[in-house]
Amino acid sequence: MSFKTAHAFAFSLATTLMTAIVIFRAGDDTLSVTPAAEYDGDEADIVSEIDPFAS
Repeated sequence: MSFKTAHAFAFSLATTLMTAIVIFRAGDDTLSVTPAAEYDGDEADIVSEIDPFAS
């Protein structure tokens, strides 16, 4: 998934679920998204974070 697609997907999830979402680089070098509360990987793999409550 491209960064543009991952960011759009993460933004949509964040605003729908009203929770922070992280975009991270998986082991096979692809990008993926997950709720921040459920991410238990290496913090160095986080590419971006979308917080719907941030102004």
